[in-house]
Amino acid sequence: MTDQPGPSSGGTPARAASLVGHASELFARWCGSPPVEIGPVSADGSSRRYWRLTAPDGTAALAAHGPDREENRAFLSFTGTFRELGLPVPEVYASDQAEGVYLLEDLGDLTLFGLLQSLRSGSSDAFPEEIMPTYEAALALLPRFQTGGGKRIDFSVAYPRAAFDEQSIAWDLNYFKYHFLKLAHIPFNEQRLERDFAALTDLLLRARPKYFLYRDFQSRNVMVKDGSPWFIDYQGGRLGASQYDVASLLYDAKARIPDPVRLRLLDVYLGELGKLERLDRARWMELWPGFVLIRILQALGAYGYRGFFERKPHFLQSVPFAAANLARLLEGGLPLKAPELEGALRAIVDRWPTGESDDRAADGAAGEEGSASPAAGPAPLTVVLRSFSFRGGYPRDDAGHGGGYVFDCRGLPNPGRDPRYRALTGLDEEVREFMAARPETGGFWERVVAMVDSHLNEFQKRGFDSLTVSFGCTGGQHRSVYMAERLRGRLESHRPDVRVELAHLERDRWPSRG
Repeated sequence: MTDQPGPSSGGTPARAASLVGHASELFARWCGSPPVEIGPVSADGSSRRYWRLTAPDGTAALAAHGPDREENRAFLSFTGTFRELGLPVPEVYASDQAEGVYLLEDLGDLTLFGLLQSLRSGSSDAFPEEIMPTYEAALALLPRFQTGGGKRIDFSVAYPRAAFDEQSIAWDLNYFKYHFLKLAHIPFNEQRLERDFAALTDLLLRARPKYFLYRDFQSRNVMVKDGSPWFIDYQGGRLGASQYDVASLLYDAKARIPDPVRLRLLDVYLGELGKLERLDRARWMELWPGFVLIRILQALGAYGYRGFFERKPHFLQSVPFAAANLARLLEGGLPLKAPELEGALRAIVDRWPTGESDDRAADGAAGEEGSASPAAGPAPLTVVLRSFSFRGGYPRDDAGHGGGYVFDCRGLPNPGRDPRYRALTGLDEEVREFMAARPETGGFWERVVAMVDSHLNEFQKRGFDSLTVSFGCTGGQHRSVYMAERLRGRLESHRPDVRVELAHLERDRWPSRG
C-alpha cells in the first residue's frame, strides 16, 4: 500500500513479451545460459510485475519490472545499502534501468502471512504459537533496518517523499477520506474532520524522524526462507519515526494478532531497539497510539481504493478486521481529542461488526462482479472513456442510458500525416509531445475539461451511475487516443470520487511493430 495508486504496469501482450525478453537477456548474462522456464509470480496489489526464470541446471532468479523509474531507483539504492549493512534483503544480480527491469535473488513464494495462514489451518481466530519465533525474528531485525538505514540510506532518492513529514501525513489522511469515507458513504463534516486531521498531524510530528521508515512493513512483505525472515518491497521508504513500521506489522488487518500477542511482540521490538540506542520507553509509548491510528487509516484508504474504486472484492475482505482494530483502539480512547474523526471511526465499526467472518465481509462488501452492496453504499460514478475512428461510425452505447459526449478530434493537427509518427499511437511519448505542443490542443482540452467536470457534478447530484465520453478521429490511433488518455490521467488525479474505464476501440487495427 503506497501513498497513492501507482501507474499500471500492464500494457499490450507485445510489451509484456518485450519485458520478458529484456529479463531473459539479463538472466543469460548473469547465469551464463538463457532460461528454459519463465513463469509469472503474483504481485498482489502492486503495480510491479514479476517472473521467475529458471536455467537448465535449476538456477533461478526473479525478474521484476517497475513502471516508475524513480521508485526503481529508490529500491535499487536502498537494497545496495541494506546489503552493505548485512541485512536480509534480496541480492540484485543485474538491472536495466532504462527498461525498468531488474533481476533479483529468488526468495521463494512463502510470505509471513502465508505461513500464518497455513499454521492456522482451520482455526479462524487462534494465533499459532509456532509462528511466534518468526514474528519475533522479524521484529528483532527491524531496528537494524531503522537505525542503520536512518544513518546510511541516501534519502535524496526516496520516492515520493524523502521524509514522513506533514505532506506525507496529509496524503495518508486524504487517501482515507476520499477513498474510504466518501466511497463507503460514511457521514462526516468536512471542516471539522480537517480540524481533527490537523491535530493528529501535530501529534505525529512530535516524534523524532531519524529512522528508516519502511512504509509498508506488513506480513505479505516479509518472505520466509529456510525459516528466517527476509524483507522486500521497501521502495517507498523514507526518513521517519520508529513507531510507524511496528504498527504496520502488529495491526496488519488480516493477520488478526490478539492484543496479548501484540504486547509480547512489541516488547521484543523495544528490547532490540534499546540495545542499539538509548530508548525512552515512556515517551515512545506516549506517541505509539497515534501511529497505530494513522496506519489503520492509511490501510483503510488502500482497501477502499482497491475495493470500492477498482472493484477488487478481496481487498474489502480486510475491512472488518481493520474495523476490529479500530474498535480496540476506541475502547482505550484515541490519543487526542478528535470528535469528528472519532464519530466517523465509530460509524465504520458499526458498519462492519467485529465478529463478522471473512466470507461475510467479502459478500457484504462486494459481489462476484465487484459491485458494492447497499450496506457499503452505492458504487462511485463510472466514467467510460473511449477512443474510436469515425470511419466505422459512432461507437455503440453500452452504458444503457444513451447519454454522454462525443468529441470530434479531427479539427486538431494530425500527427499521422508525418511519416515519423505514422506507426506510433497516442500512447507514445513522441505523439504526446507533438499534440501537447500545438496551441489548438490546449484550447480544445480546456473546453473538454470544463464540459466533463460540469456534467460529472450534475450526474452525481442526480444519482446517475455512469457517464460516457468518447473521442473520435480519422483512424482512432493518434488524436483520439491522446485525448482519451489525457482525460483519464486528469480524472484519476483530480477526481477520486469517480471510477474510470478506458477502451481504445481501434487498438486491433493499429500498425504492428513486429
